[in-house]
Amino acid sequence: MPSILTEENNKSKVSIIDGTRRHLLDLDDFSRDEIELVSKTSDAMLEVLGRDIKKVPTLRGKVIVTLFYEASTRTRVSFEEAGKLLSADVINVSSSGSSVEKGESLLNTVRTLQATGADMVVVRHHHSGAPYFMARNLESMGVINGGDGWHAHPTQALLDVYTMRRHLGSMEGRKVVIVGDILHSRVARSNLWALALEGANVVLCAPPTLIPQEFLSGKHLDEDHPFSHVKIETNVDLALDGADVVMPLRLQLERQESGLLPTLREYSKMYGITRERLDLANADALLLHPGPMNEGVEISPDVAHGTQSLIEEQVRNGVAVRMAILYLLVGTTKKEELKAEIQ
Repeated sequence: MPSILTEENNKSKVSIIDGTRRHLLDLDDFSRDEIELVSKTSDAMLEVLGRDIKKVPTLRGKVIVTLFYEASTRTRVSFEEAGKLLSADVINVSSSGSSVEKGESLLNTVRTLQATGADMVVVRHHHSGAPYFMARNLESMGVINGGDGWHAHPTQALLDVYTMRRHLGSMEGRKVVIVGDILHSRVARSNLWALALEGANVVLCAPPTLIPQEFLSGKHLDEDHPFSHVKIETNVDLALDGADVVMPLRLQLERQESGLLPTLREYSKMYGITRERLDLANADALLLHPGPMNEGVEISPDVAHGTQSLIEEQVRNGVAVRMAILYLLVGTTKKEELKAEIQ
């Protein structure tokens, strides 16, 4: 199936390729060529991670701030490691312990960070759209969205697709099944954009109460809709048949209203990815999970740590992909210099 992003999205006004993109807010305005550049740059960064001495001088003199209003392990640690391995100075700011606790607004917080001379801020925020608000109000500091509410998590999607591509090559026509809390998942939303660009066949599987109304109503099936290729299935056994990639998602109970599910036990019985269910997919199907996992709920421990699981590889690839993103957004605009800079 060919890439189906709309003409408007394919003609993005900014691009990583020519150095005009300052922010990474989501993948809805990304091009396939940009994903290709991120992947190739990630290959170079993964090679750096395999060295005995991993640090390179690529971002020496640059300042990166991580600003997290929500808890995080993988995203925060990997961005911090990525920045430090590129020789940037990385400053971590949490809402707890900062002036946010004294009532400081998001706008004043980011303007303060900009005034310090920081080059890039990686933000995670519980309100959808917060990174966009920041980007509109900053003149010199770039913004990377590390996850905003239900909306988007672009770097997670980039590392997920990068991991898939390393094992499958082209994603064109590959069946990717995403199972779980689609309604509240920013990871699912960003992956839909990335997988659309790559030409994958995506199946979303969940109870009807955890599927966005846009998909339940069939509005996405319009020919000019960017997700017209996406199929909806509420029976997980049918969804998994012939899958090349299986990605269960955590139930985001902190974002859910009551009454969406009868019990966790019932959900796990109906939608949990067990060994028996994974066997319904292709024999060499890949198992991914964006983390954090709730083992015994959306995924069984033997599957999470089994031979088809790429979950720990996702974490390692996440460092390489975030190194690539920081380099492409903060580093030199002469991308041909990358090879020389990391040697």
